[in-house]
Amino acid sequence: MAEIVLNVEVRERTGTGGARAARRSGLVPGILYGGDKDPVAIAVKSNEFRKALYTGKLLGHLVTLKYGQETQPVIAKAVDMHPVTDEPWHFDLYRVDEHQQIKIEVPVHFTNQDDSPGLKRGGTLNIALHTLTVSCPADQIPEEIVFDLTGLDIGATIRVGDLKLPAGVVAAVDAEATVASVAGAMAEAAEETGEGGEAAAEGGEE
Repeated sequence: MAEIVLNVEVRERTGTGGARAARRSGLVPGILYGGDKDPVAIAVKSNEFRKALYTGKLLGHLVTLKYGQETQPVIAKAVDMHPVTDEPWHFDLYRVDEHQQIKIEVPVHFTNQDDSPGLKRGGTLNIALHTLTVSCPADQIPEEIVFDLTGLDIGATIRVGDLKLPAGVVAAVDAEATVASVAGAMAEAAEETGEGGEAAAEGGEE
């Protein structure tokens, strides 16, 4: 089951006025939607919401919503932050069944940069996908997808099909889509350009 429990209140007032009233009462306003039910305006105490958010396990994870004695597994789809105070300002929760197949974005991380010959020679890792959209059961969302850069040289391209995904998790994008690539060092490019220029000059002199 989900590690985070959000105790919610149902907001009687909706719209901008209702959201402002919730914030004045020390709550973060939000909307619960999805499934075969109508959207519901809800709110969570600000300190509880901040605590859940700063665990790093709120967004993109299965969360238990609790209202009185009722519970509902949900996915936190979005959290808006205030542009000045950087405090949670609004959130969206999506109803799911615990084992429901869902599509969700999971962060992609890279390890062992020091074991990549291309990067050790001054190459750069150009990342095209920082997150990967996957399809998986709601209770099996991976924390991250990790790719080992060991042995990768300049010119190597990492594609979606090269990623190792946990059991029950499949990529929801083209397997040939580029995730990242190891590009040559600027110094090498400049050196090659210089050599080419010298050769052209010598040819001109002849």
